[in-house]
Amino acid sequence: MTRTIMYLKMNTGLVLSGGGARGIAHVGVIRALEEKGIQPTHIAGTSAGAIVGALYAAGCPWNEMLDFFKSTQIFSVKKYARSQPGIVDTSKFYDHFKSYFPSDSFESLHIPLYITATNLLDGTLKVFHSGELIKPILASAAVPGIFVPIQIKNGYYSDGGTLNNFPVDLIKMYCEQIIGVFVNPFGVIKKEDLKHAHNVMERAYHIMMTSDNRVKFDDCDILIRPENIGNFGLFSLNKIDTIFDIGYAAAKQALKSYTPNQPIKG
Repeated sequence: MTRTIMYLKMNTGLVLSGGGARGIAHVGVIRALEEKGIQPTHIAGTSAGAIVGALYAAGCPWNEMLDFFKSTQIFSVKKYARSQPGIVDTSKFYDHFKSYFPSDSFESLHIPLYITATNLLDGTLKVFHSGELIKPILASAAVPGIFVPIQIKNGYYSDGGTLNNFPVDLIKMYCEQIIGVFVNPFGVIKKEDLKHAHNVMERAYHIMMTSDNRVKFDDCDILIRPENIGNFGLFSLNKIDTIFDIGYAAAKQALKSYTPNQPIKG
């Protein structure tokens, strides 16, 4: 009797955490996924993960994603806010994003995308999945105190990582397997590492992000947590290529024995 092997196309979710400049490691992971022939069917992302997830869902290749981050010029004096609750005017990035998302809608993406943002007015989490795209991306990545929140209808939104930095829960019901990428490592540090106020603030942010999201790690079939990523701060934009390489190497290692579609014997 002849036996045949059929392959079931499995829905594969890709979850990308927030992490500021460390989120550039997501781009390295995507390169490794492409080389492995893994094509996510659903994407969820927060903050930097929302940006990378949107670019990927729009069909942007990994090298163009790197160019995006290199050309964004986050702290350009032309983007400084005046008489607003933040240092950088987030809305001034709209035109830059528009060149990558000309249709400015979730419906124009090739892969379903779910991103989070925090409504500062009522303290609730908002999940964006349809309608206009660019404002929700900007809102998700608007780190409080640095970037001015984004007005969307009756809400005033900032960093989605405040309430959900690793949004596995948004897509796990649609997927048979989940690949998660978490770029907020939490390890022991020395007192000497907390020299300045921004070091203390960032450390507290890391503690909160990791403790709230560690329970979701078990929902991932593959969890990619790049080593040495903690050596970089939220705004280490002068290390883009290095952070990319770290993400790429971590994904290659994690995916060594990974088979995207398990065979079903018939």
